[in-house]
Amino acid sequence: MRMLQIKHRRLSSIAGLLFVLASIGLGVPGLHDARALDRPVKIASAQIVCLDGDRSGNLVRIENAVIKAKEAGADLVAFPESCLFGWENPDAHQRACPIPGKDSDILCDMAKRHQIYIHIGLDEKDGDKLYGAAILIDDEGKILLKHRKNNVLAELMTPPYSEGKGVEAVDTPLGRIGVMICADSFRKNLLKEMKELKPDYVLIPYGWAAEEDKWPGHGKELMKTVQNAAKFTGCTVVGTDLVGEISHGPWTGQIYGGQSLASDGDGKVLFVSKDRDSDLSLVTVGAR
Repeated sequence: MRMLQIKHRRLSSIAGLLFVLASIGLGVPGLHDARALDRPVKIASAQIVCLDGDRSGNLVRIENAVIKAKEAGADLVAFPESCLFGWENPDAHQRACPIPGKDSDILCDMAKRHQIYIHIGLDEKDGDKLYGAAILIDDEGKILLKHRKNNVLAELMTPPYSEGKGVEAVDTPLGRIGVMICADSFRKNLLKEMKELKPDYVLIPYGWAAEEDKWPGHGKELMKTVQNAAKFTGCTVVGTDLVGEISHGPWTGQIYGGQSLASDGDGKVLFVSKDRDSDLSLVTVGAR
């Protein structure tokens, strides 16, 4: 009997410790911070113009969107894929930085100065490999999550992006946030993995492009893709696209058409951003 009492006290102590760690915001693997959903979360989808290779100019456009999102009362601002160099730009093999590194440090400082969460697609150099990455930065300038794109469409660029593994979600004061990148959302196995992580919402940066005469109709395919991801995972998905013309690499001349959108877990479209123009769209994600 005495042994059972000791074991019971030990289990109670462990449970108490886990509760304390969760309550002060320390990351306990597998422990969902339900308190984080006590209030609605306002997300800004920043559909920016991206000029391939214009790193400094793209950073200016990113910060301007951050400022507008903060002024609009957003808790988090989500950006598209490959925001600094453009998607499938071979120059990124030479110009991209590690993460953490020069580019991510600038974005972390930006998040801290403006006191807002930033989610952004950012090419990453790791040794001789180039990854299409996305990072989530909190309002204190800390990188909470880095995801590397799985479905890289290797046939499009030589050498291609290297492949990441799996999908990820992280508990934050803004809820449990899942992250994928563009063509990751085409794969049912990756959507299944994301569903199993039980995110409160998912952020997906896109570089959704096609020939000029395919727009605005090509936006309907983006809508179907985001709606499918939302219904499959059972939560809100925010898909943010670029605007501009691809000027480097195998897709030179194709157009990023915008039309970023959010869909809830039932497939209901919550907003659609402008066609082929910069835009900032807001959506509020409530507690379950």
